[in-house]
Amino acid sequence: MKVKLSIFLFFLSKLIFSQSQIDQKKYDSIMKYWLELAKKYEVWDPEPKKIEPGIYGSPPSDAIVLFDGNGFLNWHHSVTNEPVKWYLNDDKSMTVNEGSGSIETKLEHGSIQLHVEWKIPEKVKGEGQLRGNSGIYLQRRYEVQVLDSYNNRTYSNGQAASIYKQSMPLVNASRAPGEWQSYDIIFNEPSYDNNGNQIQAGTITIFHNGILVQNNFKIKGTTSFIGMHETSKDAFPLDGVKGGAHRSLLIQDHEGGGVSYRNIWMRKI
Repeated sequence: MKVKLSIFLFFLSKLIFSQSQIDQKKYDSIMKYWLELAKKYEVWDPEPKKIEPGIYGSPPSDAIVLFDGNGFLNWHHSVTNEPVKWYLNDDKSMTVNEGSGSIETKLEHGSIQLHVEWKIPEKVKGEGQLRGNSGIYLQRRYEVQVLDSYNNRTYSNGQAASIYKQSMPLVNASRAPGEWQSYDIIFNEPSYDNNGNQIQAGTITIFHNGILVQNNFKIKGTTSFIGMHETSKDAFPLDGVKGGAHRSLLIQDHEGGGVSYRNIWMRKI
């Protein structure tokens, strides 16, 4: 394409500089030919759908709002399907009620753009994996780690913004405990054949506080504390939270947590 463009520009320049020496009608005919040729490479249909973008993390007009601080209508307990027992706060956030169980959306999802804001308690206790621990499970299978990683060393593929036990973040973009943080996640789900065998791995891209930390990472399989990543369609993590093989968005209740969440929305892609 670059070679063709160079040739075109060369001849065009020749035409321009010799314009006074050629017949104007011939020049116009040549220019008309090139403009008609250029139109063959223009795509007008279909036209992209018009949406209204959000402001500073607020949901765009085509988003599915999962949590806006007005209750747990879109959520239930991840194992029993009972009502959520987490704390609903006056600032339109929710906080993990440690020991009450993880929660999940009633809605299943495929490939999505996901926005989540979260905060480690300002007076956080513990260290390592027991310091502000939670997690966001895409399709109940693939965990994006939530943890205090501001000044809290742990294994790199288990710190904040890691794909847990699969991929460490490119950089540590964590803010201090007590400050709100954000994940913007692009998740492309795996594809399978008619027998449920994976034929193409899913991918995850993450921006942590606006910084790219996972760049189109190919998911190895379901999240696991000790290896053994499963890849078949109905596979579910061999350890961690149980409750079914469906494909909801799950937020983890973990020991040493106390994490708060707000402004959760997704877009289908």
